[in-house]
Amino acid sequence: MSAPSPETRLVVLVTGSMRSGTSSLAGSLSLLGLHVPQPEVPAAPRNPKGHFESRWVIEFHKRHLLAARVRPSDSSPQAQQRVDAVLADGWVADELAAWLAEQHEPRIVVKDPHAHWFLATWQQVAGRTGRDLRLVTPLRHPAEVVGSQERTWGHRRDDAMRLMKETSNVAGWLNVVLVTERGGRGAPRAFSRYTDLLDDWRATLGRVCDQLDLDLPVPGVGVTHVLDEFLDTGLRTSRLSFDDIRVPARLQTLAAEAWTALETLVTAPDDAPALAVLDRVRADYDDLYAESRAIALDDRHHAARVASQEKAARMRVRTRRLRARLEQRDAEIERLTRPVPETPAARARRLAGRVVRRVMR
Repeated sequence: MSAPSPETRLVVLVTGSMRSGTSSLAGSLSLLGLHVPQPEVPAAPRNPKGHFESRWVIEFHKRHLLAARVRPSDSSPQAQQRVDAVLADGWVADELAAWLAEQHEPRIVVKDPHAHWFLATWQQVAGRTGRDLRLVTPLRHPAEVVGSQERTWGHRRDDAMRLMKETSNVAGWLNVVLVTERGGRGAPRAFSRYTDLLDDWRATLGRVCDQLDLDLPVPGVGVTHVLDEFLDTGLRTSRLSFDDIRVPARLQTLAAEAWTALETLVTAPDDAPALAVLDRVRADYDDLYAESRAIALDDRHHAARVASQEKAARMRVRTRRLRARLEQRDAEIERLTRPVPETPAARARRLAGRVVRRVMR
């Protein structure tokens, strides 16, 4: 890959597992000179230094994931197929192409942890709009991702639900990194460990820029930069290993194998032996997922029956409420249409009128 000329129009897409350091990585590239398309999602307590996310892109991905019934960290091996079915007719790509064509800045960074489900579309659209696509995937150990997710979203879970979510979140992490890695093959890409970015951002961002030929001004050691304050080690609030979480042994083994292979891709993004390991992990995980679904079939049937019964109960309550409202309406109609009793004064006027009419004849 040759270094980009000043006229080269770039889109650097930062995506990967949620809570893996996507914001820190995108923010770093932004502070080195890449433009984040506006408007941005504002900072929040869970990301006090900013998300560095374009609001339109976030809403675009969320809307189409909802149509595909896929969660951002979906653990199902069939999730990508469901997304691809939504993308099949091409109009989603046209929508993204129209937005990308409106971006006038020549070198932009787009960060979204949902984007890994749409990598083929991004590659297609980048070419249609005259941009070179570069992919950057932050990597964070699955146990730390699970811990960070638990700190962010799990404060109301009891122990039983927390144990279940640990397994689900590791499975989601594994499926997402496999989808992200497979979808990025053939494109210019780089991988970055979250811990490396916090420990030595100069070396880490320098390597990413070299691998992607980004030609960004990464300062040398001893040169003060705003990133020294932005990337402090306090951002790493979850420091866990597999010893700190409880997941099935086979799932843990697959996640550990994937993690080791992904670490190899940090220095060699297309290392053939590492890719072969990830392909095998993909096949083994698909088998494990299918077995787990089969084992839990009775639970799925029970959940479906319970959901059906709860829906029927809600419909009965709604029917009773509607029937009561109809009865009230009928009673009101009857009251309003009931003949008004004649008062003595009204009867006297009626009789007087009758006498007058007879006289007038």
